[in-house]
Amino acid sequence: MAKRRITQDTFDAVVGENIEEFDMEASEALKEAIEQFESQGVDLSNIVKAIPKISSEESTEDQTHEVLQALESLKTAVASSSASVQEDLKIFTEQCSLGFAQRYLAAQKGAYPTILACCQRAGEGKEVLSVALEALSALTDGQPDVLDVDGREFLIGTLDAHKMDPALTCLCIRVVRHCCLKHENNRQDLVKAGVLALLAGSITRHIEHAEVVREACGVLRVMTFDDDVRVPFGHAHEHAKMIVLEQNGLKVIVEAAEAHPEKTSVLSELCATLSRLAVRNEFCQDIVDLGGLKFMMTLLAGSLDCQELVKQVLSALKAIAGNDDVKDACVNAGGAELIVMAMNRHAANVQVSEQGCASLCVLALRKPNNCKVIMDCGGALAALQAMKNHPDEVNVQKQACMLLRNLVARTRDYTQPILEMGAEALISQALATHRDCGDVGRAALRDLGCQVELRELWTGKKGSLSH
Repeated sequence: MAKRRITQDTFDAVVGENIEEFDMEASEALKEAIEQFESQGVDLSNIVKAIPKISSEESTEDQTHEVLQALESLKTAVASSSASVQEDLKIFTEQCSLGFAQRYLAAQKGAYPTILACCQRAGEGKEVLSVALEALSALTDGQPDVLDVDGREFLIGTLDAHKMDPALTCLCIRVVRHCCLKHENNRQDLVKAGVLALLAGSITRHIEHAEVVREACGVLRVMTFDDDVRVPFGHAHEHAKMIVLEQNGLKVIVEAAEAHPEKTSVLSELCATLSRLAVRNEFCQDIVDLGGLKFMMTLLAGSLDCQELVKQVLSALKAIAGNDDVKDACVNAGGAELIVMAMNRHAANVQVSEQGCASLCVLALRKPNNCKVIMDCGGALAALQAMKNHPDEVNVQKQACMLLRNLVARTRDYTQPILEMGAEALISQALATHRDCGDVGRAALRDLGCQVELRELWTGKKGSLSH
């Protein structure tokens, strides 16, 4: 059930009441108000939990939060074309960077039109534009709804006009990312306005600038998300196809990866983006043909200690191995051994365990030869160890069960070795602990030749469908 929300004014009034009527110290009054609302199940994530400051020396009654004081000062500077606009923008950005509550309150009080006006008025002044974009980026973080038609046109125009400037390009792309996360309409509108070409172009143009590459790849990946609960059907698949077919996205990303062999954060983002673009069988093969698989194998072998990078490479391998030919290419390139090594190295990490099992599961599907390689390099044992290490993680349990089933589905010779590793007890434990493991757990037990208790979902007895 959705939590209740209150306004900032309501919260501040209760804090003020605690101070005035109950003679509390400011810190005590604030703590009491927070506890009071939380005990009533109120969501305070959008509330600035601070005592409003006196905003002018003339009136001690004129109290407001610092982010609103910064906004008011900025509005005044903009209205009078004051030279202090730049400094006011910086102070406003600092306030917005304190937390979502500050950004939310500022947006509620009309910050967006003021910040956008600053951006539009900056013109060719790169320094002013940079500061204004920083403020817009801070304000839109977690608040994509504020973007309007004027804002969209400004972003597209700025990305085009300043495409040779890596710093401004990077700032502008960051705003685009904030406006597209969890907002399907913004994604679709920006794609129609031509943002995909600008993003792909920025990667190619500034391929030596790690931050531009990372940010641009991140936005391309966000364009393939389906994360807006307000929209029944998104265009994630269509956007992925457009990035690949119209913008030559796979080649752009693989070349960018080759340009930054030592930059972990960039490579992690590139792998994550590749995995979102592998939406068709031929795209998976294209990634291999472009050298993407070779790059991933080299990356995994050389970065086994880097947990975040390992996780993203495993996810990308799982995505491209949906293609049967790629399964073989991956195993022939030593992929199975590297995945098992990564799982063993990061056995305590839930995501690596899950992605490792999932990758091996895909490589084993309908491929007896691959199953032999996975068994020989300890894949089954690694999966069972993952089940032992993470008994409460349903996704680890499910992926491990599916892998075990795939290993024996077409090669019964592996049944006994897997059972001797203790598979039956671990799968039974997963079944008992996680309802979602029901189907895959029972299927694994059945294919391992174990006794399976089948559930009767409905027999048609005990009552009728009619009233």
